Amino acid sequence: MIDILHREYVYLWYYFSIQLHQIFPYWLLGMVIGSVVSVFAKERIHRLFSNLKDKKWGVFGIVPACLLGIASPLCMYGTIPIAATFSEKGMRDDWLAAFMMSSILLNPQLIIYSVALGTKVLIVRISACLLCGIMAGLLVHVFYKEKSFFNFSSFSETKSRDTDPNILLRLIRNFGRNVKATGLYFLIGIALSAMFQRYVPTDAFVNLFGKNEGFGVLMAATIGVPLYMCGGGTIPILQQWLYDGMSLGSAAAFMITGPATKITNLGAVKIVLGTRRFIMYLLYVILFSFLIGLIINI
Repeated sequence: MIDILHREYVYLWYYFSIQLHQIFPYWLLGMVIGSVVSVFAKERIHRLFSNLKDKKWGVFGIVPACLLGIASPLCMYGTIPIAATFSEKGMRDDWLAAFMMSSILLNPQLIIYSVALGTKVLIVRISACLLCGIMAGLLVHVFYKEKSFFNFSSFSETKSRDTDPNILLRLIRNFGRNVKATGLYFLIGIALSAMFQRYVPTDAFVNLFGKNEGFGVLMAATIGVPLYMCGGGTIPILQQWLYDGMSLGSAAAFMITGPATKITNLGAVKIVLGTRRFIMYLLYVILFSFLIGLIINI
């Protein structure tokens, strides 16, 4: 019995160490770049978005709003107070919807993490997230053109924690907060990936997420709801799934529903949308992820 347990430990450690060696450089680089963007570019990004309200771009302003949302390093609980301030200054709801949707789905750190999945997956992720944000903005533009979509009354802009006059210390502290926020989930993701690689038969996985692509996309969109922990934590799992035969469309569906339905994000979104629009948000995310997955698999 002891020999069996020891053998299993050796196998799991072997898989864990391989995954750690492959993913760790991307995770570390993501932490560094995320901190650099947060300390040196965050205010500029938000100022650029705030300045959009003076542009007479109409519905076309949704696109730069999405791009700035992806560039923003803030989590959703950090993004919503900023969006509340933008709304008070007269920012259009369709632009805000595009900014917030894309900010939920992607940020500079997650882009760097996703490089570990390969160039093709990275392009699909960025494109799908950008399109999801654009579509969210367009839907708000069409159906809420004459009425308010958001209720930001419960939020106010929070003070930045990157205020240390010493730039180096400011950067180090921001990096430390990023590591504290994602490090445990990153290790859990690698551990789950090692267990998956050891105990889940490849054939069974391919039959679920590869060959039966329509059902696989639906399953991926569904499991993204409970399984998504954080961006860094899901990259090792996704890497193993793709290696074992997960279709690109199924991966794309998971990468949309995961961050969009992450429990911390849902709590913040529910507050600013209310029950009815919150349900609409969930339906939109699941439907979009399913359709985009099917299109990618064609």
